[in-house]
Amino acid sequence: MRPAQLLTGTALTAAATLLYAGPSYAGETGVLEVYPASVAPGANVTVNTTACGVEGGGTGDAKSLGAGDFDLSPGTYKEVVIGEFTVPAGTLPGTYGIAVACDNGKTANGDLTVTGGATPSPTHPVQPTHPVQPTHPTGHVKTGVGGSVGPDTFQIAAGVAVLAATAVGGTWHLRRRASGPQDS
Repeated sequence: MRPAQLLTGTALTAAATLLYAGPSYAGETGVLEVYPASVAPGANVTVNTTACGVEGGGTGDAKSLGAGDFDLSPGTYKEVVIGEFTVPAGTLPGTYGIAVACDNGKTANGDLTVTGGATPSPTHPVQPTHPVQPTHPTGHVKTGVGGSVGPDTFQIAAGVAVLAATAVGGTWHLRRRASGPQDS
């Protein structure tokens, strides 16, 4: 194979890879580990994630349960950042979303289940008029892996561009080969 063809093929492959991949950190969502995952009001909760990177940091958000913001800083392990907050005493039982915004632009999400503690008191007696019907989950599944949240138009456009560039490059290469030997 001639050097010009090799260089052209390599350049097309590199361009297609960069166009499709882009910066891998922009807008990624990581996993936020919550310990313990189930607590009573008044308990301390520790969270950690690798989303913030080596020697990274960030700000946690536990406002959903009334605990406010908290800081994350590098932990004992090289790529892990750790933060801590206290569940307010009056927090009602339920599952609450905890989020982290890293200094590097990534985010991480996790859930905390609050058990026991304060219970809501109705303003009037509740008397069911008909049996409770089970509800079925709706919406997208947030697994942290992707694929079920919905289409990303940028990634679709990038994929189409990569396929088009590959088709044009392949057609050009085949036509050059089919026309026979040429002078260098």
